[in-house]
Amino acid sequence: MGKAKNKHKDKRGGPGGTGSAGGTGGTGKAIVVGAVRRKGNVVARVINSVNVATLTEFVRTAVSHKVSLLVTDQWSGYKNIGAEFPHAVINHSKGEYVVGAIHTNTIEGFWSLFKRGIMGAYHKVSAKYLPLYVAEFQFRYNNRKNKEIFETAVRGF
Repeated sequence: MGKAKNKHKDKRGGPGGTGSAGGTGGTGKAIVVGAVRRKGNVVARVINSVNVATLTEFVRTAVSHKVSLLVTDQWSGYKNIGAEFPHAVINHSKGEYVVGAIHTNTIEGFWSLFKRGIMGAYHKVSAKYLPLYVAEFQFRYNNRKNKEIFETAVRGF
């Protein structure tokens, strides 16, 4: 029961568990990239491409060079990051999600809040206004412990 796209990957049916109704991929979708410090703030942006140059430039602007470890998934666009930052990779396609203290759970948690917020409150957004929604959820996440979040928002950060 339920739509294949809402099921766990291995329960969707079809070759490799992906099936035509619930496969993964971003064809025709807007691209949002993000970085988060563990127990800290998130930086998220809408970008035009997931190529090496674009992702490397995002990391250069969003991540301090003093970082002790930068953890990404296995996407090939991150392949040059290890030249500038201490870099570890979690390979989700091999079933890896946590290797000791190395994981991407913090940013995955942000994406979960972002997606649920869009689906639950706004239902869908246009690519034109997506940067504003990303900024909103970035603000919410970065102020999640602020008891005066409303006042902060009204003051304009």
